[in-house]
Amino acid sequence: MEGFFQLLLNGTALGSIYALIALGYTMVYGILRLINFAHGDIVMVGAYAGLFTALAIHAPDHPNLFNFLIVLIAAMAASAFLGFLIERLAYRPLRNAPRVNLLITAVGVSLLLENLGQVVFGATPRVFPEIMPNVTLFQEGQVAVTNQQVTVFFTSIFLMIVLEFIVLKTKLGRAMRAVSYSHEIASLVGIPTDRIISFTFIIGSALAAAAGILVGISYPRVDALMGVMIGIKAFVAAVLGGIGSIRGAVVGGFLMGISEAMVVGYGSSTYRDALAFAILILILLFKPAGLFGKYEPEKV
Repeated sequence: MEGFFQLLLNGTALGSIYALIALGYTMVYGILRLINFAHGDIVMVGAYAGLFTALAIHAPDHPNLFNFLIVLIAAMAASAFLGFLIERLAYRPLRNAPRVNLLITAVGVSLLLENLGQVVFGATPRVFPEIMPNVTLFQEGQVAVTNQQVTVFFTSIFLMIVLEFIVLKTKLGRAMRAVSYSHEIASLVGIPTDRIISFTFIIGSALAAAAGILVGISYPRVDALMGVMIGIKAFVAAVLGGIGSIRGAVVGGFLMGISEAMVVGYGSSTYRDALAFAILILILLFKPAGLFGKYEPEKV
């Protein structure tokens, strides 16, 4: 039983990371009806931005919470700017093009970031520096809770609450909801749709960078292709919860993380990646709209 609770803790921490990334997928889809396949690679860029920031401020010499916050904010700012550039240069010119053009462009941007990452950062994986010490806060038998797990979980929850506040309680959030309903109607009532779409990419990319930092402190290894599989798993989490639903992305992320931890604990780590594809197939077969999504037939 103790092993089960330890796996549950590990899965919850991992699921909170997936949830942050899934929120970016679901926000962009809700606004543009676009699956931004480059989103996982923005996680990678955020992780490297955090790595170089940590080295620049000599965080490994004095690992503490303050250094973690500096690295987190710097990475979120860098990825937010990258998200803005991707939307402005790659997606906006194709806003009125057939949807398949946007889809192909998203795949192209993803491949561009992955290959640029290997050129700029190198193909060899790098160790993410220790920006905060790993201390066991509680241990009972085989169940151990570390400060890194607590930091990952509460950082994710805090960012989710901030996002919920922005979407539901601010003018920006109301504008985002209006644009997601209809670009044309939002424009007619004076909402700057281009600016709102850019803000959506900025927010989603910042959350992806935060996830990249949390991955770095949990699994201290980063490489130029790290965003591929984690991006796919987060996408599956978004589909599981209902693509376009913020609540669904959060629930799907936690379910994905806990399921993966249980598969590793009670089965084999060999199947941890296959789980994502198995869940995706099952969801598409039996509940294509996801747990919280609504089926919307398309007019042709």
